Amino acid sequence: MAIDTFMVYVGVYPSVALAEEDYDAVKDLHVKANLIDAYDAALIERRPDGKTKIVKKHETPTRVGGVLGGGIGLGTGLVVALFPFAALGGGLLAATTAGGALLGSLTGHAAAGMSRRDLKELGEHLDSGQAGLLVVAVSDMGAKVERALRRAQKVEARQIKADIAEIEQDAKAAGADAG
Repeated sequence: MAIDTFMVYVGVYPSVALAEEDYDAVKDLHVKANLIDAYDAALIERRPDGKTKIVKKHETPTRVGGVLGGGIGLGTGLVVALFPFAALGGGLLAATTAGGALLGSLTGHAAAGMSRRDLKELGEHLDSGQAGLLVVAVSDMGAKVERALRRAQKVEARQIKADIAEIEQDAKAAGADAG
């Protein structure tokens, strides 16, 4: 079992527009470093009814998301672990049974890769703003990602551990079960 350690960065914003600027900055950072396939990001919005919606996401195609072509990775899995109804609001469960199984698997892996305390703190952190940006990045890009979240009112960082081979195996199984 090969466990990879990633960094999770969560920025809290007063508006979706500011969060989107940092979302683009994180993407540009990875493009310039030729690491566009080395991070996941999810931009979330807190709606007036209190529910959370995934507005925009980037998932690493060579890591999990490309397995079923579903575009779902650790970033989305972590958002759903923090805010289960985000899957419904973002239309993530509407596509297929395989997509739902993959999302459930990724959510489980994302939640298992962090302590309950860290998950709770990140969720509470995101609750304090109107928008949030969650980035899962390779650990050696950490300081650069944190600097790219310059428009955030607050930024929290945590480690997440994941067995990418096991996640990919679960994703393939989800696809086979649906077929």
